[in-house]
Amino acid sequence: MLQQSFDLALESGVGAGGIPDAAFETALADLGPALARLKGEAEAKSLPLLGLPAETADLPAIQAAAKRLREGASDILVLGTGGSSLGGQTLAQLTGYGIAGLSSFLPVPRVHFIDNLDPVTYADLLAKLPLKTTKFVAISKSGGTGETLLQTIAAITALRGAGIADADLGRHFQGLSEPAKPGKLHPLRALLEPFGTPFLEHHTGVGGRYSVLTNCGLLPAATLGLDVAALRQGAAKALAPVLAGKGVREVPAALGAALHLAAMRSGKGIAVLMPYADRLALLTRWWVQLWAESLGKDGQGTQPVSALGPVDQHSQQQLYLAGPKDKFFTVLTVGAKGKGPKIDATLAGKIGEEDFAGKTIGDLVAAQGVAMIDTFAKNGRAVRRLHVDHVDETVHGEILMHFMLETILTGYAIGVDPFDQPAVEEAKILAKRYLAEGRG
Repeated sequence: MLQQSFDLALESGVGAGGIPDAAFETALADLGPALARLKGEAEAKSLPLLGLPAETADLPAIQAAAKRLREGASDILVLGTGGSSLGGQTLAQLTGYGIAGLSSFLPVPRVHFIDNLDPVTYADLLAKLPLKTTKFVAISKSGGTGETLLQTIAAITALRGAGIADADLGRHFQGLSEPAKPGKLHPLRALLEPFGTPFLEHHTGVGGRYSVLTNCGLLPAATLGLDVAALRQGAAKALAPVLAGKGVREVPAALGAALHLAAMRSGKGIAVLMPYADRLALLTRWWVQLWAESLGKDGQGTQPVSALGPVDQHSQQQLYLAGPKDKFFTVLTVGAKGKGPKIDATLAGKIGEEDFAGKTIGDLVAAQGVAMIDTFAKNGRAVRRLHVDHVDETVHGEILMHFMLETILTGYAIGVDPFDQPAVEEAKILAKRYLAEGRG
């Protein structure tokens, strides 16, 4: 269960540099209408995201597609960018994906998320993969994402070059996109459906950065053997107080939104998320897009920054403690006490650290997380603590939904649409034009 404490975010807890208590109280009042709006949307079923935690009808199709992908595959490449990939990646990290050292020992099929378009990386990967046993998942909500289309075309060309006939190409692909609209070209489907590639339908009412609990995130998760039903059950826990009509002070996501809102209004233009667990490192990348793309509009929003403890105590702490007091910190700790290798007493004595004897690596990490929070507070830095006892599918689903609700509520409170991304669309259109013109 996700626990939240925020006394050390306020001036009354840390002194000058904290969020003014009066600003927080004002923000709590301003969150009332935003929370009422969110509850109304849940009741009216006008915001499909809020219906996902209770949805089960789509899970058999997701499991069937995952089974098909795994059969005979040594490698599975997930082609997509932004929300089409980051959600899947943060879920995949529960299995050890993307964790230094562990990722090289993951069992077959190996899952790769190719989310950043880099010509050298992708060319090298296609050249080194055993293509006859490699499969591809092409994800694009609109079906027109340039990066995904180019990656897919390159994959088709590579498979042909490996001697795979067009009649067999369909079994190497799985598509995931919105249904085609009559009379309108759907590029991804036009590319893959002639080969017999099956498609899962991307939820039309859930945008990419919110799609982690749709088949976009759950298909890679199911392919890796994760319990996708448990992910949604965890999300339901975060949503439950909203559906129950609880007040702002009783809804953790609303409290979090109020803290962010008060921080913004108090000149804290940077929001830092710092979990203390390798399995939550990619969560921060997912959150950065969610926060930036949802709230950075009309001159509003704050700059999201990802950090990871304890490593970034070494790389970023100097700035955080001695730099400007323009940041609101969220430290996410995970129950680590008593976990990991135990420290040998004799060896601890040799390094002059007798107190380490009998302790575990987890004991040190747990101490570091609490010490970081207290050090922030002693230096007048606004910090809240989120804590979970462990990380599994249920807990991760709760964390993800908490951050999505927190983001939506903050957007409603500052008066921006947390679901569109006009600046992103502008850049996409311009990039396609420059590609056609040969500019670059």
